[in-house]
Amino acid sequence: MNTPVTTVLFDLDGTLIDSLPDLAESGAALLESYGLTPLAPESVRAMIGDGARKLVGRLLIAAGDTGPIDRDEALERFLAFYTPRAALKTRLFPGVKATLQTLVENGIACAICTNKPAEAARLIVEKLGLSPLIDAIGGGDSFSVRKPDPGHVIETLRLMGRPVSGAAMIGDHRNDMLAARDAGLPGIFAAWGYGDASMSRDATAIARRIEDVPPLLEKVTAL
Repeated sequence: MNTPVTTVLFDLDGTLIDSLPDLAESGAALLESYGLTPLAPESVRAMIGDGARKLVGRLLIAAGDTGPIDRDEALERFLAFYTPRAALKTRLFPGVKATLQTLVENGIACAICTNKPAEAARLIVEKLGLSPLIDAIGGGDSFSVRKPDPGHVIETLRLMGRPVSGAAMIGDHRNDMLAARDAGLPGIFAAWGYGDASMSRDATAIARRIEDVPPLLEKVTAL
């Protein structure tokens, strides 16, 4: 017997929010602090999704760092720039709040499972008015592992007090789909996000817009 979806984990950047402006500006501030030339925002887009440490490393390499600059210090410096401004220009994608409200009204619990540091994720969720709709936030520094490790998904569900059975993952990155697959969850790829189509390879289903998610959740239970 198929188990209906009663819990949904959402990725954050590129899935619920367009955070590129704040990430790109913080990246520019980081590079300028080392005397390096900032990158265009569109160059930063493809670097998002693997957490702050990976983003910092990619920014430095793309800007021509040959030092190499100490990555631990650079990460601390980036987070000092980014965390206070994480919600300055970041916005919800169209339809996000209404879709989350629909899910909650239909008895589906929602949480965030993101590689973004938890403090920045909480700030954004609060600033954009999603807190009443989100039961938990599993950030990139909340546990000992992060996506694509399935443990990130499982630990976020444990934080909610929810089982793996009846859960699904929504995200725009290959990390989301791999983590869902290896945790035994359906994975719905967010095609409106930052990831290219190749990242949907391990998805159970593809959503072209977030309003497609509720009906897709009904379909994936029948697979």
